[in-house]
This record gives sequence, structure tokens and C-alpha cells, in this order.
Amino acid sequence: MKKFFLLFLALGAVAFAGEADVQAYSVVAAGVGLGLAALGGAIGMGHTAAATIAGTARNPGLGGKLMTTMFIALAMIEAQVIYTLVIALIALYANPFLG
Repeated sequence: MKKFFLLFLALGAVAFAGEADVQAYSVVAAGVGLGLAALGGAIGMGHTAAATIAGTARNPGLGGKLMTTMFIALAMIEAQVIYTLVIALIALYANPFLG
């Protein structure tokens, strides 16, 4: 973990070297950020679906209620990924670091 922190710290220092570098590192940051958000969202959705299936298997009478709750949870998880997409698009097209 320390190695990744030092790597990102070094990349952050280089990112502010010039205007073209800031734009290039913004693309890298947007790609990494979207990748991590999609990975986290996929893991969360998998756990949500697994828990719903397990709950329905234990008590089939609650299947409808569990399904409704699952869809609400999936929407909340997907919203986090969409927020990351919005931040990435801002970093790419309306970059606040370009003076």
C-alpha cells in the first residue's frame, strides 16, 4: 500500500509541471477513477444480489419485498458510479486545473 501511495504522490508532483501534463494526467485520473468506481459498483451489486437470493431462499414469502429493496440498493450503488462519471467528465472537458 505504501508503494502505491508513493507512486501516486510522485505522479501528482509531475502532473503540475505544465499545462499539457495536467491534461494528460487528467485523462489517466479519469480512467483510473472510473475503473475503480465500476469495480466497486460491480462488487457491491454482486453482494446485493447474492444476499437477496439467499434471503428469498430462506423465506420465499418475502421475495417481493426483498426484490424491491434490492432494486433500490442497486440504484444507490449505480448512482455512485454515475457521480464518478460526472467528475471524470468535468476533469476532462472543464478542467479546473487549467488556468
